Amino acid sequence: MTEPTISQLPPMPDDWQRALAVVAHPDDLEYGCAAAIASWTDAGREVSYVLATRGEAGIDTLEPAKCGPLREREQRASAAVVGVSDVGFLDHADGVIEYGPALRRDIAAAIRRHRPELVITLNHRDTWGGTFWNTPDHVAVGRATLDAAGDAGNRWIFPELTEQGLEPWNGVRWVAVAGSGNPTHAVDATDGLERAVRSLLEHRTYIEALTDEDPQTYARGLLTGFAEEAGKRFGNRPAVAFELFPR
Repeated sequence: MTEPTISQLPPMPDDWQRALAVVAHPDDLEYGCAAAIASWTDAGREVSYVLATRGEAGIDTLEPAKCGPLREREQRASAAVVGVSDVGFLDHADGVIEYGPALRRDIAAAIRRHRPELVITLNHRDTWGGTFWNTPDHVAVGRATLDAAGDAGNRWIFPELTEQGLEPWNGVRWVAVAGSGNPTHAVDATDGLERAVRSLLEHRTYIEALTDEDPQTYARGLLTGFAEEAGKRFGNRPAVAFELFPR
């Protein structure tokens, strides 16, 4: 009996110059797709980050007033490792982000401001791979990002943004969802994987609260495992997989 053939993923489109990554928390991108972002910035593409929260409710032993600024600093340092200097925060409340017009408007405003061709977000579905329950924040931000990619181009949705000088931007060509259980494309992570590990390690306070494992061992083992698993569908090269929604 022959082994089943694993369907291979095509490479992500590369005919773009600007990307905007929109996620809920500090560290979401570092767990999800930093190796791909490193490869894109290496190629001279512009990538900016927008985070819905500052992750202030993410560490049980640290009160939000102290946790938020610390995690913001860690996020900025983490982004710099993979060549991203533009990091913004929407200041929604960590843990209780609400999907709805207010969130869509804030993300649409960010898209109009940055004018990306590619928008990146994190798994917006109820589960991770049909097994582990996703968090409400990830679901809300992922779903709102998919919707806001269209909102950003319609001047009659959130007309107050135009009044604020943010002209409609209908130039988003794709929304790429990292961490999806239904990937359609992938990016070679070979050159970016080492920096992705270093980028995740910048979230040291969070990692040390999360696990007793040595942070270096934890970060390297986790990201290498993710890349190797995705690589089974990408010519056995380390990879970051995305579910790509064209617009």
